[in-house]
Amino acid sequence: MKLSQIKANLKIAETVRFRLENGTEVPDHFHVTEVGVMIKKFIDCGGAVRNEKIVNFQLWHANDLEHRLKPQKLLNIISLSEKLLDIEDLEVEVEYQSQTIGKYDIEFDGKYFILVGKKTNCLAQDQCNVTEEQQPVSSAITDKTSCSAQSNCCSS
Repeated sequence: MKLSQIKANLKIAETVRFRLENGTEVPDHFHVTEVGVMIKKFIDCGGAVRNEKIVNFQLWHANDLEHRLKPQKLLNIISLSEKLLDIEDLEVEVEYQSQTIGKYDIEFDGKYFILVGKKTNCLAQDQCNVTEEQQPVSSAITDKTSCSAQSNCCSS
């Protein structure tokens, strides 16, 4: 979801509530501790240089059980961030603590902002000869790789 969509949803929302896609709710006393722009420059396994730029929100909660973030307050935080950081209308990624810092895409169901788990992917599938049958079917970590022995992917 782009930043403009989040702002539009905040304008009609009565409260700011987040939950994970499995239904677990982020406690109501969460804070948005960071709003920023993340720039990532990297090389994929096929040798292509890539650039990504996203808006990042970090959610956090502690023992401040009385804290409640209202839609207008979050809109004000976003507005200030846009001005001070020159933020564009980019996709938004949310960081939230689970077993480790999780990175999530975001959707809105009319009441909750839903944190949707992100997935890794091979960005050079055409060079790695990855086929539909070789795509991972679960997020479980295995000893196997999706790169075939005949491909030039993942080798030096």
